[in-house]
Amino acid sequence: MEILHAAIAILGAIVLIIRFKVDPVISLLVACVYLGLVTGLGAQGTVDQITGGFGEIMAEVGLLIGFGVLIGALLHSMGTFDDLVAILARKVGRRLPYAISGALSTIFPSIYVDVQVVLAAPMAKESAPAVDRRIGLPWLAGAMGIGIFSGYVFVVPGLAAVAIAGLMDVPLGTYLLYGLPIGLATALITTFLFRLLLGRRYWDDASDLDQDAVPGEGAAQDESEDAPRAERAARLPLGVRLLPILVPLVLIATGAILDVAEVSNPVVTFLGDANIALFVGLLIAFAMVRPSLGADGVGDVLTRGFRTTGEILLVTGVGGSLGAVIAESGMEETLVDLFSADESAPVILSILLAWFIAAVLHFAIGSVSVAAITAAGIISPIVGSLGVDPVVIALAIASGAMFALHVNSNFFWMFSTLLDLSTKGSLKTLTAATSLGAVVSLPLVLVASLVAAAV
Repeated sequence: MEILHAAIAILGAIVLIIRFKVDPVISLLVACVYLGLVTGLGAQGTVDQITGGFGEIMAEVGLLIGFGVLIGALLHSMGTFDDLVAILARKVGRRLPYAISGALSTIFPSIYVDVQVVLAAPMAKESAPAVDRRIGLPWLAGAMGIGIFSGYVFVVPGLAAVAIAGLMDVPLGTYLLYGLPIGLATALITTFLFRLLLGRRYWDDASDLDQDAVPGEGAAQDESEDAPRAERAARLPLGVRLLPILVPLVLIATGAILDVAEVSNPVVTFLGDANIALFVGLLIAFAMVRPSLGADGVGDVLTRGFRTTGEILLVTGVGGSLGAVIAESGMEETLVDLFSADESAPVILSILLAWFIAAVLHFAIGSVSVAAITAAGIISPIVGSLGVDPVVIALAIASGAMFALHVNSNFFWMFSTLLDLSTKGSLKTLTAATSLGAVVSLPLVLVASLVAAAV
C-alpha cells in the first residue's frame, strides 16, 4: 500500500501544479501531508519528517545554492557569460549541447550535482539562442541533465558511482574502466535522441517556460543601467573572469581525488569542501566586481541574486520534505519483500531486475544516490551467486537509478528555477532526458556483461 499511496501523492502533486496551477510549494506540502497521514506516520510524525527533511536538504545544499547563484549574478554583471557564449558559438556552434553533456559526464563527476547545475545553468541560458533560437534552451537543459547524472552514476569519483562500487565490492578502477565509456556514450546518444524528440513539436515556450521569469522591459532597463559601471570589469581577460568558477572546481576536484586516493591533508580537505570552495569563488567574484560597480552597484546585483536564492531554497527544501516522508513511509521494506533476486536467473534477467529495482526506488524516493545505495543493499548479499560479474550488476543499478528524476527531487526544483522552466518544462527536459538516458544505458550494460564474461 505504501507504493500505491506514494504514487498517488506524487501524481497528485504533478496534477495540482500542471493542471490547476497551484504553487509547487503548496502542492508538495499537500502531498507530504497526505502521504504521512495515510501511511501511519501520524500527525506529529508527518510534521517531524516535513521539517526534518527540509532541514536536512538545507544543511546539504543551502549554502551551495546561495553561493552559486550569487557567483552567477556577479559574473553576469561583468559580461562573463556573454563573452564565453560568443567564443563557444564560434568554436562549437550548434554542437554545444554535445560538448556540455560530454564534459559534465566525464570531466566534472567529482563536483556535486547541485554545484554543477548552479554553475552551468547561467551559461546554458545565455548560449541557448546561439544553439537554436526555438529549442536551444530545452536541448541544452536536457544535455545538462543527462550529462550530470551519467557522470554521477557511472564515472568515479561521482558520489553514486563510488557508493555503488563500494557496496557491490567492485574495485573503483574496474568500475571506472567499464563506467566511463558507458557514461560518455549514454550522455552523447541521449543528447542526440533528445534533439530528435524536440524536433517533433515537443516543446512549447508558452507552457514550458516560467513566463514570470522571462526578462521583460524592466529587466532590460536594469541591465542597461548597470552596463556602464560594469564595463571596466568586463575588460578583464575572460580567463580571469572565469576564476570564480574554475577555482572552486579545482579545489573540489583536488579534494575528491585525494579522498579516493586515501591521502589526508587537512588544508585540502577544508578548501575542497564544496561550501568552502564556492565561498572562495564568491569572494573572488566580489573582489573583481567591487572596483567597477562600487558598493551600491554590487549591492544591487547581490539583491537580485538573493531574491532568486530565496525562491530556490524554499521549493528545494519542500522537495526534500517529500523525500523524507516517502523514505519514512516503509517504502524500502515493501520493495525488499516484493523483489527478491532469483539466484538461478539468467544473466539478462538479473540485469533487468537490478535495473528495475533501482528505477522503482528512484521514482518513489526521488534521490539518485539513495535509490542506488538501497538497490545495491538489496542485491549485494546474493550477487556472488548470480553467475554475473558484480560490476555488471553494479552498472545495471546505476542505469536504473537515473530513471525519471521528477518532482520529489530537490534537484528537479533547482534545475527548474535556475533555467527559468515551468514544472511542465522541467518534466519535458530533465525527467524525459534522465528517463531516456536510463533506457539508452541499459543495452550498453548488456554489452558490458558480454565483455566481462569474455575477460
